[in-house]
Amino acid sequence: MNTLVDDAKQHGSAVGLPVDRITINGGKPLRGRIELKGAKNLVTKAMVAAILGDSPSVLKDVPNISDVRIVRGLLEVHGVRVTEGADGELILDPAAVEQAHMADIDAHAGSSRIPILFCGPLLHRLGEAFIPDLGGCRIGDRPIDYHLEVLRNFGAIVEKLPSGIRMSAPTGLKGAKVALPYPSVGATEQVLLTAVLAEGITELSGAAIEPEIMDLINILQKMGAIITVATDRVIRIEGVDQLQGYTHRALFDRNEAASWAAAALATEGDIFVGGARQPEMLTFLNVFRKVGGAFEIEEDGIRFFHPGGELKPVIIETDVHPGFMTDWQQPLVIALTKAKGVSIVHETVYEQRFGFVDALVEMGASIDVHKECLGGHACRFGQRNFQHSAVISGGSTQLRGADIEVPDLRGGFSHLIAALTAEGRSTVSNVGIIARGYENFITKLELLGADFELEA
Repeated sequence: MNTLVDDAKQHGSAVGLPVDRITINGGKPLRGRIELKGAKNLVTKAMVAAILGDSPSVLKDVPNISDVRIVRGLLEVHGVRVTEGADGELILDPAAVEQAHMADIDAHAGSSRIPILFCGPLLHRLGEAFIPDLGGCRIGDRPIDYHLEVLRNFGAIVEKLPSGIRMSAPTGLKGAKVALPYPSVGATEQVLLTAVLAEGITELSGAAIEPEIMDLINILQKMGAIITVATDRVIRIEGVDQLQGYTHRALFDRNEAASWAAAALATEGDIFVGGARQPEMLTFLNVFRKVGGAFEIEEDGIRFFHPGGELKPVIIETDVHPGFMTDWQQPLVIALTKAKGVSIVHETVYEQRFGFVDALVEMGASIDVHKECLGGHACRFGQRNFQHSAVISGGSTQLRGADIEVPDLRGGFSHLIAALTAEGRSTVSNVGIIARGYENFITKLELLGADFELEA
């Protein structure tokens, strides 16, 4: 099994990142403009959707991140021809889709969980699919059981082998009624990618309705799918006989936008995030303002800045959309260490998302993590002995430079923010993991005036 260091090297090398560590001289405000491309959580799924079409697809605003490189490799070993067009454009031609060897899938997938989403499309195109053991960020339990059960509901036969999992559909896939016990984004994507070509009608209740899910539905509708979304998290899909390719500009990455916003606030800086939009960030913007941050909405992006004065403590509970995203809380915690008073963050989506705070405590932050649900309501982790609530006592101490190892994607970017905020020098290792979801983050740090050195 890959170690964290191996993961970091793999993700960094996928995008040509020549370093493993960054040494940052903190205490300098970040100021300037950066530009966003498409959302990691949409683009990778849109690439998989191209397998379903009878003609090539064109996806625009694709970021140069390692997760995209991984999916491209997986598509290519399955016979999809992938070519690059203009800036950030991919042309995906599925005319020659074929089954790949498990070793090739495993070599390209690495620690990614994306291969599970290939299964529905490949079952439609080839009648069978294989996936290796799956990895991903170490932030909590993200079992594939939901996915396998969903595929069984459609009529897939699932066999667990020593080398992975084999699925087959000798009589094709049929529409089904699927009820998710939790609005899982991945399971919702699995249903959508499987149901659009399944015979009959599929009804999915308890669905995730994140903006990235809605954009994937937009893509599938462009391809010829018939999908209805109700107001009670019920999605109804009428299977069709065939789909065509799509042309689509991906939704912007709201997680990256929120991360740079948090960096502006924590460093007392001023960052214009080109491509960010208000509607998809409504909940984040409310909390950002409550903490004491300021923003200006422009046609081509959002300016995030520290307006002066003291930051204010807040109580945050993460939740599925339209709640406060789990990916937003980690970067914002750095700013909360500077807010005068006690803030509480209750994590209800992933049960082990606070592993990144150990480094912050070493840097001088006062953060206590608890097993209890410290929020407005009890969550599904409250009786399961997970440390999923954090109490941040901010404003009394200044973060100090330290040596930090990146634990996961969002936690890693949060460590960058902490190092940029801290007094003195910090060395951040395993930075390749950040390349999973942040395009050209080294160049963006340069554009914003960060003081840092790269170490091989």
